[in-house]
Order: sequence, then structure tokens, then C-alpha cells
Amino acid sequence: MDFRTIVDIPKPDFEIAPCESLLFVGSCFADAIGQRFLEEKFRVIVNPYGVMYNPASILHTVQKLSSLHAPLSTVKAAFLTLGTNHVYRLKETGEIVDNCQKRPQSLFQEEELSVDECADYLQQTIDVLRAQNPEMHIVLTVSPIRYRKYGYHGSQLSKATLLLAVERLNVNYFPAYEIVNDELRDYRFYQADMLHPSDQTVSYIWERLSEVYLSKEANLFLKEWAPLKAVLNHKPFNPKSEEYQALIDKTMLKVGELQKKYPNFAI
Repeated sequence: MDFRTIVDIPKPDFEIAPCESLLFVGSCFADAIGQRFLEEKFRVIVNPYGVMYNPASILHTVQKLSSLHAPLSTVKAAFLTLGTNHVYRLKETGEIVDNCQKRPQSLFQEEELSVDECADYLQQTIDVLRAQNPEMHIVLTVSPIRYRKYGYHGSQLSKATLLLAVERLNVNYFPAYEIVNDELRDYRFYQADMLHPSDQTVSYIWERLSEVYLSKEANLFLKEWAPLKAVLNHKPFNPKSEEYQALIDKTMLKVGELQKKYPNFAI
């Protein structure tokens, strides 16, 4: 008997190699998954201008990176994580701001982007990225984090708007939202606020993503790197002991061997 529904993940048209160069922009969920890639020694840019929740702000980050000649030309894949269709517009100028910078709420007007507007901002983002690197792969995902301040029905409407916008674009889609809501349908998979996914949930989504998006070579690298990472992250009771120093020396020799095998690998 099956006691849960498993979400099918569409097979992407590319694979991620060991220590590949990647870009993560979007909600705090992008931070969480991007951090996992960093820990596994992929070369990753994660929200360089802070967390961006809506399609317009994601576009702003990509435009800034492009104007500063950031190393986007080497990025293999960009993961864009959408949190909400709500934006804040500065009344004085009419511009959509990415961060209110603790200024009075009265200075801003909250708006909801339509499906068309979300799709347009996302297409502009894709165009900017592809102008930097025509071979770059784009992956869109919708964050599973709910927004209590909209009301739970309003939060669902916001997510539905984003999902409809994503459906209009010819890019890869990773179903993080669906995995949390359809596979992990239990409050134990959330943090204490009952809104944000727990560390266990993030780890599960990382595993599901790895199964589909990482190449066989990348998954082999992760297995080789895991015991070395465990030693290097361990905090010993006596770091100056001969036993621990011998362990570190042995581990660093293995790190050197791994660097020869995977030239892009760096501690």
C-alpha cells in the first residue's frame, strides 16, 4: 500500500556536473537550497543583493549582476525561486522596490502582479541571463513558504498566480511547492512557525533535486566528498592532539587527490 503521493519531477534537458557554476536568486528558499550546493563545493552565487520574493525583484538582481559584469557567462544553470506576486511600489517615484529599508509603510503602495506581468518580468530575466550566456539553463520553482499576512486563501492565490505565469515560459520547472504540499503533508515538516520548511524538508528536497539534476559524476563526487566534509566540519575536543592532527593530515591528502580528479573543486 502507498501511504503518500510522490510528485513526478520532469527530467531536465541538462545535467549538473561536479563543482559546476550555478546562480540562485529568489526567496529564502533559494538561500536554503543554494547553501546546500555551496556546502557540496559547487561554485554558486546566492542572492548577492539579498532575498528577492517577487518576479520584478528577481529581474532587478539579474540586471544588477549583468551591469556589473558578474561572471554570468560561466554559469551553467540559474535557479529562480518565486515567493509571491505581491510588490511594493514607492509612491514618490512609482518604482517597485526590492527592500523597503525600514522606511515608513505609508511611503509605499502594495500591489499584486497579474499572471501576465509575472510572466513578462520572468521572460525579461531569462532574456538578460541568456544575453550573458546563450547556453545557460533556467530552472523556475515556486517556494513552498506560505504568507500568513495575506491570509491563507490569499497566499494560495498568490502561489497560483506564480504557477500560471511559470506555465507560460519554455524553461525547466522544479516542483518544490508541490513536493512540500503533496508529498510532505504533515506539520512535522515545518519549522516552529508552521510556515517555513524544516531543515529535514530542505534536505529531502535537496535529495529529490540531486536525483534528477545532478550527473552520475556529480553524485559520485558527493559520495567521495561526504566523509572528508564530515572530518573537516567536526569540532574536536582537543584540536591540538596528535591523533586529530594525524587525521587532518590524512584528510587533506585525500582532498588533494580529489582536487586532481575534479579540477574545479576547491576548499
